[in-house]
Amino acid sequence: MVVKVIELIGSSPMSWEEATKTAITKAGESLKNIHSVDVLGFKAVVENGKIKEYRTNVKIAFVIE
Repeated sequence: MVVKVIELIGSSPMSWEEATKTAITKAGESLKNIHSVDVLGFKAVVENGKIKEYRTNVKIAFVIE
């Protein structure tokens, strides 16, 4: 078995959890056999003292057929 790992940034106006789900969902549109996700970090875009966008930097691992 061979596993490839890619790094992505997911975003959401709601939460870091949703940002992670967005990255996985979008990756799943073109990748098969997603095996795991490793969240590397969290960031947020702030405007007028409020969080406008949550971002997660993730590594997604998938099996190469």
